[in-house]
Amino acid sequence: MSVAIIGGGIGGLSLALALHQQGLACDVYEAVPELGEVGVGITLLPHAMRELAALGLQEELEALGIENLESVFFNRFGQFIYREPRGRHAGYPQPEVGIHRGKLHRVLVDAVRSRLGAEHLHLDRRCTGIEQDEEGATVLLQSGAQGPVPPVRARAVVACDGIHSAVRRQFHPGETLAFAGINTWRGVTVHPPILSGKSYLRIGSIETGKMVIYPIADNIDGQGNQLINWVAEIQREGAAMNDWNRTGSAADVLGMFGDWRFGWLDVPQLISNARQVFEYPMVDRDPVPRWSFGRVTLLGDAAHPMYPRGSNGAAQAMIDARTLAQLLGEAGAGADPRGALARYQDLRLAPTARIVEANRTVPPDVINIKVDALSGGKPFAGSVDDLISQEELRRISEDYQRVAGFALGALKP
Repeated sequence: MSVAIIGGGIGGLSLALALHQQGLACDVYEAVPELGEVGVGITLLPHAMRELAALGLQEELEALGIENLESVFFNRFGQFIYREPRGRHAGYPQPEVGIHRGKLHRVLVDAVRSRLGAEHLHLDRRCTGIEQDEEGATVLLQSGAQGPVPPVRARAVVACDGIHSAVRRQFHPGETLAFAGINTWRGVTVHPPILSGKSYLRIGSIETGKMVIYPIADNIDGQGNQLINWVAEIQREGAAMNDWNRTGSAADVLGMFGDWRFGWLDVPQLISNARQVFEYPMVDRDPVPRWSFGRVTLLGDAAHPMYPRGSNGAAQAMIDARTLAQLLGEAGAGADPRGALARYQDLRLAPTARIVEANRTVPPDVINIKVDALSGGKPFAGSVDDLISQEELRRISEDYQRVAGFALGALKP
């Protein structure tokens, strides 16, 4: 019996490739009937690129995205706060890359089909429940076209089916999403390069409106323009929760950023010219005390859904995948997997719980929030250094990187 992976997203496909490297058989069961390049941008931080490099995918992904040079922070008046180098430019062995999420997913899908065989990736197969016994686990499946389909047997089941995981719900019934009134809109716009053309920008804060902006494809039109990914966030008391991945409108966002015209960027124009806009709520779930239940365990957003801040959700899913695959590989193809699943939980549960909490309370843009508080929410006269030193801002940034697991010292060879 092979390992059954529930969900063909970033975490599930990374796990399939990692298990293949360990010489272990697996099958992926994905609910959607067709796979395409959907979504908007994602940033692959150095610890994500470390995992992708180990899977032999770094060179291909670098060619499809843009390597970030720097991360730059501004207040909502367009005033400079802080700049730091990123990826290789900060001394990491791996780059930091902005890329279209759909292109990342396509590279993973192609690798799974090429290395494992297309017959090991099953589409239109939604998991509705799991039963297990001393010999193995039974995955109950449903097809959108056919209804219930024959179940499959596996020696272990790994749920990679996201924040709305049916498997997690089976073991943790009655859970609710944690929503604190933060809604987001994500878009992509063809636009001339901003600042260095390799700059990751954080502007403003969620209390009054925040934008995260970075390029994900170069020379998209043959005229030197880039495909720019942007994310708008705002927190409002009593706000209704946005829908999931629903097509939104630039008009939904413009009211919050209509006067954000800086000498170096016209934000309303960036929003108005968007090719696509999607809306999402900013949600997570409270950490749970257990992921592994006998032959079943959780991975990625099914295990530790976190605010999409700091581009860390996908990275943590990939680290989960490598950790679990190594433990199963060490146990051996014929071994009872339950000990490896329990050990995986012991290694990964606490670190990811800390990141969930950090993303709620000390996000990467706490720098902007701190400066806003010091300036009374108004433009500051002179330099930001009159309010807070660059050294203090650097310490705040490094504290988050340490909690999130990609501090420079942790990733150097």
